[in-house]
Amino acid sequence: MSFHPAIQLRRLQPERDMDIPLPAYMTPLAAGMDVCAAIETDQHLAPGEIALIPTGLAMAIPKGYEVQVRPRSGLAIKHGISIVNAPGTIDADYRGEVKIGLINLGANPYTIHRGDRIAQLIVQQVYQAIVTLVNELDKTERNEGGFGHTGK
Repeated sequence: MSFHPAIQLRRLQPERDMDIPLPAYMTPLAAGMDVCAAIETDQHLAPGEIALIPTGLAMAIPKGYEVQVRPRSGLAIKHGISIVNAPGTIDADYRGEVKIGLINLGANPYTIHRGDRIAQLIVQQVYQAIVTLVNELDKTERNEGGFGHTGK
């Protein structure tokens, strides 16, 4: 038996955005819910351009969870459209509008239309660490070996 955290959604302008689908899992085993653009007019993204795209939604996430915002693989592979701060995090105490920071990493302009699926939302459990200041750290085989230290 698995546990399913409940995410509450609120349409910020229901009279305007009833045509925008709510985030949804597109297949029974999908890890992420697709989220759609609640823009009023087309948004053109030139190569290298960043835009903050509204979803028209606010959410309440249960304590101990976050919602990660990740790129949609089809948009990323076919058009170079990604999340500028991937993965983005929506904290459990945030109640403002969910907006998606998109970036066009492709070579061609890309147009986002009202209702387009622009990102996916992944619900994850969060652990807050206890931070302790110490004078020394325990030694490991790797120790201070940095990027590429294993030669691979």
